[in-house]
Amino acid sequence: MKIAVTGGPGQLVLSMRERGPDMMHDVVAIGPPDLDLAIGDDEAVFAALCASFDGAGPDAIVNAAAHTAVDRAETEAELAFAINAHGAGSVARAAARLKVPLVHISTDYVFSGDKVEPYIEDDATGPMGVYGASKLAGETAVLAAGGDAAILRTAWVYSPFGANFVKTMLRLATGRDVVSVVADQFGCPTSALELADAAMTVVAHIRDRADPALRGVFHATGTGEASWADVAEAIFADSAAIGGPFASVRRITTAEYPTAAQRPVNSRLNCERLAAIHGVEMPDWRLSCREVTTRLVRSAAFLT
Repeated sequence: MKIAVTGGPGQLVLSMRERGPDMMHDVVAIGPPDLDLAIGDDEAVFAALCASFDGAGPDAIVNAAAHTAVDRAETEAELAFAINAHGAGSVARAAARLKVPLVHISTDYVFSGDKVEPYIEDDATGPMGVYGASKLAGETAVLAAGGDAAILRTAWVYSPFGANFVKTMLRLATGRDVVSVVADQFGCPTSALELADAAMTVVAHIRDRADPALRGVFHATGTGEASWADVAEAIFADSAAIGGPFASVRRITTAEYPTAAQRPVNSRLNCERLAAIHGVEMPDWRLSCREVTTRLVRSAAFLT
């Protein structure tokens, strides 16, 4: 299957390009300047997707393009909504015109974090900041486009690529004995490599089967839950075991680490619907995080 994945060379785009051949898919990334969702031009988006695969067009689309700078979004609301909401709608309308299935990547930030239990897909949304509000508007735009689409909400993404929490922790540990990490926010750490597999599986199911249950909103995260401090401790333990950098973790509160945008205290997502309907269940985050940590340490890629 020929899959066009939108976005620059970020975590999911690069993970899909790496994992695609293993799943017998030809993955092509389309991002700026060929595809710029900030412009808000439906025809330009449609033309860029049509031009993929040497003009043959894709068999399926995964929309990974997003303004993901959560704090910066608070002062870049117009740009965040242009990409995350209007741009997502443009991609969805293009997919509908091309008559190809679409998987759109969304986020845990569509929720307020006030719920005690993990969130299910039908829970009331309530984003706390611009980033979450723009992504929620993107979900609405994708579903309104009337195409063949599924939305995957994910959270706490890390990988061997781009900027992410695992890389940051390893880099900090090269110069510090103690690293302060927030311990009162909880979520489900997710490997972008595993998310790439999930996205490609879901989009293939939509292409091959007419069952309406395969469409709609799904949660897609690693199995298990943790605080950021828990994840940091796991990273340092796994790194130390193979001779990499490590540090002690000083557990702090959210109040001790103020940010421009509020973070949900509870980012845990219940992924039972994805497992029941698509047969997709990601591995325990500890295993996936160990694999990524090991890869980064052995390649020293966390230094760049």
